[in-house]
Amino acid sequence: MADSGSILTFVIVSFCLAIILIMKKDTLPPQMKRYLALLAIVMVSVSFFLILFSFFRLGT
Repeated sequence: MADSGSILTFVIVSFCLAIILIMKKDTLPPQMKRYLALLAIVMVSVSFFLILFSFFRLGT
């Protein structure tokens, strides 16, 4: 987890996925929408953890 470029890319991709799902929620089939929403929740949660981890690592 030492590569900040990879962390930044993951954070951007996960937030973009969440934004796209919110914008296109009417056009997705219900079965696919559920799994994509769960994936987005997991990815955004991991992104928040990585952001906090980066801030703590920056301070030391």
